[in-house]
Formats: sequence, structure tokens, C-alpha cells
Amino acid sequence: MVLGLAKVRVRNVTKRFGEVVAVSQLSLEAAEREFLILLGPSGCGKTTALRCIAGLETPDEGEIYIGDKLVNDLDPRDRNVAMVFQSYALYPHMTVFKNMAFPLENLKIARDEINKKVQEVAELLKIEALLNRKPKQLSGGQRQRVALGRAIVREPQVFLMDEPLSNLDAKLRVYMRAELKKLQKDIGITTIYVTHDQIEAMTMGDKIAILNEGVLQQTGAPDEIYYRPSNVFVAGFIGSPPTNLFDCSLVKGSTLDCAEFAYPLPKELARNVTSEACILGVRPQDVLVHREPAKEKGETKARLEVTEPIGDQLILDLKVGQYLVKAVVEPGFKAREGDDLWIAFRAGKIHVFDKKSGVTLI
Repeated sequence: MVLGLAKVRVRNVTKRFGEVVAVSQLSLEAAEREFLILLGPSGCGKTTALRCIAGLETPDEGEIYIGDKLVNDLDPRDRNVAMVFQSYALYPHMTVFKNMAFPLENLKIARDEINKKVQEVAELLKIEALLNRKPKQLSGGQRQRVALGRAIVREPQVFLMDEPLSNLDAKLRVYMRAELKKLQKDIGITTIYVTHDQIEAMTMGDKIAILNEGVLQQTGAPDEIYYRPSNVFVAGFIGSPPTNLFDCSLVKGSTLDCAEFAYPLPKELARNVTSEACILGVRPQDVLVHREPAKEKGETKARLEVTEPIGDQLILDLKVGQYLVKAVVEPGFKAREGDDLWIAFRAGKIHVFDKKSGVTLI
């Protein structure tokens, strides 16, 4: 099946609801065939941005292009996009076949052509055996496939998906992530996908755009977002457990004074720290834990508060003065709650942020 291809460009889009600015000066682009994820916490503006692209909301400022066409003034039906909702939005009184055929019937497509397209898409999604069932007779995963089928059968230029997997149980969600990613690559359709689930974003997206309070924080490939966060919000939002953050001051030109401990920076890195008031960020996976002092750079004593076993990993909650530090270690690590341990940070894996602006310095 060959669908139309189009890139999507959003230029300086702002959307207000009364006094609330839901999206502020948003600019981003999804290239042809690209899987772009809009990621962020609840209320960050990602669904509003998607609805603006779909034509379900009208931007107060800015421009939206699908292909080379400015679509601000086009109705949703004229934008040649298909939207898949969190609720699936299937018609309960119609069979799977009728649900999938419905958008084609509205376009006055010939019956033989409708039958051919529905059958073709049903085979693609492996739901041809379900065509005579009604939605109430389907599992959550099957309903999701039908919703996708109804979108695909229209042969749109762009897919817009709003948290389409959030109603599925955890096991099925993992399965459908892989299926949806494979389907998108097989069809090759440009897709913009909204989620608050960073695992979905990191595993599915070619590119991720992170929003917070309506403002775009960073756009990049998953590895870039994870290893080179642009600011303290991105560093704290991406990763599980979240990044450990320590308020600190730069003293003597190359040492971060975090009150409870000091961390010496290599001089070549210290040159990039242009503000005395900083935040030191270290991912739990980059916290090294020892039972005895190992004389590593920045090493400090910590008290083990809680252990959280999660199968192939063990999360340690460690108290260092006022800070609760999370560390990820091998499940065989032996220590009891209340033990004194020693922690250090993996060389080359720290991040330093300007405390006032939040921007990454290192």
C-alpha cells in the first residue's frame, strides 16, 4: 500500500485559551516518513499542538504547513491527515468492516473500491477475521488495530496519534509499541505521536520534541535527548529513575561545592561553567557505589535508606546530608538498609546546568 508523503512544518505557533497560553511560539518539523514524538508531562501543550495540526484547534499565531501547503485556514477534512485518538472513537453499532469503510463512504468512493481497500488494510493489520464483529466483541489491542485501520484506509499524507496505547495493559502496550513502529516503517507515512510516556518516546520515535508549559525544550534523536539534554528540565524528565540534581556553587575556578560534598571538575570542563550558581546532574546509572572508600574523584559517604529490587536491576535510595540520591546497581549487590556506603560519579557522565536559566553548561 502506497500512501501520500508529506512533511509537516510548524512555525511560531501560539495557542491561547483565555489567559492560559497552552502553546507558545512552537516551531518544529516532521520530515517525510519520520516518526516524530511530542513528549512532555500532562498539561504541557502537546495535545493542543497536535489538534492545531489536525485543524481541530485554530492557532492564535503562527503557520502550519502540510507538504508545501499552508493549512491554517483549511478544515480538518481538507488537510489529508488521519487522527487516531486515545479512546479509539469506534462506532459501537457498526461492524469492524463498517467502521473502516465509513470514511470512504463519506467520500463517495465506489463500493467495489471500498471493499478492496478495507480488505487490503485488514490483511496488513491481521484483522481480516474480525471484519464482521462489533467493537464490544474485541479486545483493547484489536480495537486499536481497527482504529488504525480506519485511519490507514483513507490513505492520508500524515498520521496524528494522541496517546493511542494508553488504554492498553502494560504487556499489550509493549507489544503494540513494536507493532506500531514496524507498521509505520512499512507504510512509510509521516507520523506525529503524542505521549507522556518516555519509554514509548525513546523506543518508537525517530525524533523527539519535548515540551513543558507550552514551550519547546529540545528536539533531537532519542540518544541525543538522553545523553545531551539541553537543560535541567530535559535531564530531569528523561530517564528512569530520574536524574539526581544537586544545587552547587563553583569555587576556586574548578570545584563544585554541593554543601554536602565537593566535586572537582577537570579544568578543560570548568572553563564552560560561566555561572557560580549551578546544578550538578548525575543519572542513577552513573552513580558508582562501594562498600569501602575507593578514593575516586568526588567520593562521599552515603547511608542506605531503601532498596528497590526491579528484577535485573537494584535501585538504592541513599542519603547524603539533605540529598536523597538514587543509584542503579547490579541485583547481586549486597547491602542492608542503614549501612554506610561510598558513592562517586562515573567520569565524563555528569551534567552541569546554570541555576538561573537551567541551560546546560556541561
